[in-house]
Amino acid sequence: MFFSTNITVTHDTSEDAPEETIIKCSSGIIHQIAIIFPVNSNREVYVKLMDEAYQLFPTNRLGWIRANNTIISSREFYELSPSRNSITVFAYNAHATLDFLITVNLGILPRSILQPFSFKELIAAALSIEGPVGEA
Repeated sequence: MFFSTNITVTHDTSEDAPEETIIKCSSGIIHQIAIIFPVNSNREVYVKLMDEAYQLFPTNRLGWIRANNTIISSREFYELSPSRNSITVFAYNAHATLDFLITVNLGILPRSILQPFSFKELIAAALSIEGPVGEA
């Protein structure tokens, strides 16, 4: 399933006071993140995604994603629990006069779909294929 939100990032906002948008999601694994940047944003719209104090995207703590007329997409494996399942989008727009619409898409699936076997189950299966030790 995908969770999506459109955010109008107001002109002349700053890194010190970015706009915040909360995306309430289901629990599960975030397996994909995509941010759609509009035409003519000229890399003046900056975006990052946070899970409370953890910077999810981009992963470098002081980094921001910015682009022009493109989709920035990433494969992830980040778990959200039933009690902690909101992602906050921080965005600011350095353009002096224009507001820009960005779209943030989060792909979330249950762990059982993305990782159908536990490590213990995989080891058990591997050991049973080899047969008992010492048999010819």
